[in-house]
Amino acid sequence: MTDLLTRLEPVFRDVLDNPGLRLSRETNASNLEGWDSLAHVNLVSAIEQEFGVRFTLEELEHLRTVGDIVGLMERKLAFGV
Repeated sequence: MTDLLTRLEPVFRDVLDNPGLRLSRETNASNLEGWDSLAHVNLVSAIEQEFGVRFTLEELEHLRTVGDIVGLMERKLAFGV
């Protein structure tokens, strides 16, 4: 499977309007300019659309870092959820 972190970067770049953005698993809203609550909703929507996954409200409550997003997506994509 292609590295999800690499595949997420274009989504984050587009939503946050930051073409040079580089993500790490530790990236979070407090250390990434522009990642506020509205951007978070837009990121979730864009990720769901791009990867064909759906997140539950309970899952969203636990997404604090890019690493959290990657881990959840790995599980969903592995099981086709």
